[in-house]
Amino acid sequence: MTDETVSAAGHEIAKQPAMAQRAREAQPFRAMVFGEKADNMIANGIDVVKLSLGEPDFGAPPAVREAMREQYDGRPLPYTAAFGLPELRRAIADFYRTKHGVDIDPKRIVITSGGSAALLLATALTVDPGDEVIIADPSYPCNRELVRSFGGTVIDVPTSAATRFHLTPELVDGAWSERTKAVMITSPSNPTGTTIAFDTLRDVCDLARERGAWRIVDETYLDLADREPDGSDVRSVLLADPDAIVCNSFSKFFGMTGWRLGWAVIPENTIEAVDDLATNFYLCAHTPTQHAAVACFTPESLAVCEERRQELLARRRIVVDGLREIGLPLEVEPNGAFYAYFNVSSTGLDAWTFCERALNEAHVALTPGRDFGPATADTHVRLSYAASREALAEGLRRLGAFVKTL
Repeated sequence: MTDETVSAAGHEIAKQPAMAQRAREAQPFRAMVFGEKADNMIANGIDVVKLSLGEPDFGAPPAVREAMREQYDGRPLPYTAAFGLPELRRAIADFYRTKHGVDIDPKRIVITSGGSAALLLATALTVDPGDEVIIADPSYPCNRELVRSFGGTVIDVPTSAATRFHLTPELVDGAWSERTKAVMITSPSNPTGTTIAFDTLRDVCDLARERGAWRIVDETYLDLADREPDGSDVRSVLLADPDAIVCNSFSKFFGMTGWRLGWAVIPENTIEAVDDLATNFYLCAHTPTQHAAVACFTPESLAVCEERRQELLARRRIVVDGLREIGLPLEVEPNGAFYAYFNVSSTGLDAWTFCERALNEAHVALTPGRDFGPATADTHVRLSYAASREALAEGLRRLGAFVKTL
């Protein structure tokens, strides 16, 4: 039969329709794949050190946890507007003003179901079939899948340690075509943990704006970044480009990965369109989480988050020194996100094989560069130092012993 298949019991069943092309071609997020393998090993009694996921081990600030408990006292929890709880949007606007010196009208802030939904809205707003989007290679893999899902073409621009693995105006200019519709930047970067210099960020945005392209900037890790040499906070792109689309999340700085809450700052002339997209995509973000997240912006919670940022600096030192001792020194030290992106070429293994063997033989979960783009797919591995000091020390000890066997 050409249009039907036969079940094991001999019954004729209808032939299954083909999945959409985007579903057939979507790539796995290999950080999650290695994390799942590690979880399966742990479930079978194997002691695995998980350094594969960007998931802070400290959880939400205490005031946020208490605020969430209060939401479940039997009170009604209706939908909010698609753009989110007004009180939360005002709190975010106040945070930008006090911490980053940026005045933002709260009506430009949309609360999303995680930072991923913010990126989804940004891509849906800007990308049509056939459009090209310039992205640094290496960079966060889900951005590529979002662009492709809306029919866009990803233009991966290879970067290097010389540019701290970020785009420059020269690199963007070299990748530009008449079909370029947007430039996507993540700073601090996942997977390299490095920030883009503010002057470079401004120049890239100026170039894109002058040529009529969107600027989509993911600042999920911004508030974890090192201070500037003068002690000031790392600056938001909105200081240089007020009409850039900015995506952010409660997951990293506030330690709320599983709570699935984020936000986007959008240009004023896109508000109506984004409202329609958000309503159709997810209606609104989770109501009790929105109410609880208001407590993120109290002095108490912000002080807790700053203490945790300092803790991550100590963990970074453990990782940087540990990798150097192993013989896998970093080409560029991270100064933003809690990732170390190191080159494994000297081991004689490609990155995928290195990660597979590190998991199976040393019981350490890492993420191969294949997740982050072709330029470093076979040469680099990402280590997340969001784990505890004890886990990092043990993981590095195991990696050192493993590398000696190669």
